Amino acid sequence: MPDETAQRAERVRRFNRFYTREIGVLREHLHESDFSLTEVRILYELAHRAQLTASDLARELSLNAGYVSRIVSRFEKAGLLTKKRSGTDGRAAHLSLTKKGRSVFEPLEAASQREVVTMLERLKLPEQHQLVDAMTQIQSLLSSDDERSYVLRDPQAGDMGWIVHRHGVLYTQEYGWTEGFEALTAEIVASFVRNFDRSCERCWIAERHGKVVGSIFAVRHDAETAQLRLLYVEPSARGLGIGRRLVDECIRFAKQTGYAKMILWTNSVLTDARRIYEAAGFTLAREESHEKFGPQLVGQTWERAL
Repeated sequence: MPDETAQRAERVRRFNRFYTREIGVLREHLHESDFSLTEVRILYELAHRAQLTASDLARELSLNAGYVSRIVSRFEKAGLLTKKRSGTDGRAAHLSLTKKGRSVFEPLEAASQREVVTMLERLKLPEQHQLVDAMTQIQSLLSSDDERSYVLRDPQAGDMGWIVHRHGVLYTQEYGWTEGFEALTAEIVASFVRNFDRSCERCWIAERHGKVVGSIFAVRHDAETAQLRLLYVEPSARGLGIGRRLVDECIRFAKQTGYAKMILWTNSVLTDARRIYEAAGFTLAREESHEKFGPQLVGQTWERAL
């Protein structure tokens, strides 16, 4: 295992040790009850979802089927749940909490809520938002591939600064570009904000799980020409079709606004972006070498008729 990978793995393990202690996973029983964390989680699922089977619980919670079966049997003997044979599969039984089961679960749910509120209240409000945002990002990065939903929206307060920040960070990390590129991004964003013409210009923000994961701008180049600017997608959200969707929205807007042509400027090293532009009908018009951002680069102007 490469040293850097091993170091990252150890940092993840250190966080896991810290957080499991912080939320009380290591305690034998949760919230001073007779139930373990796993048992309370099973009660939670049964309280919030109908038609679950023991197999569903084992699969979705990544638990051993025999272990889940033993917990279910114990709950049934204690009068916390009932089983009803499935009408479509005679081998399966749907589980439901009884009135007693809900009366046991509800205080546990309330205690869990109080513990988290107490944890949050140790932090100032901006720190609470920072914590929740970080947790959202962790969830997004580790979620399975079927959680592919995102939304496109208009920019909100703070988005423009975020776009500049993320362009500076990502292009330095991925391509070794200098602060010259961040300065150019800041100039483009500042010009858009100061001179924004709603009738012929637009910005889209891509958001996923409450986190900004991409953006794009359509701005006026001249009376006949729109310019596509600052397409970016966060690494955690790549592969979901967000970049292609952002470009398509730009083109659609430019057509509806009455432009005859759309242009964009990029660099040959940005191969993923160029593939999106080519698929959207852009063709290479001209290119030139430059060192504006540190390394030797080939700048390219692409265009397409609308």
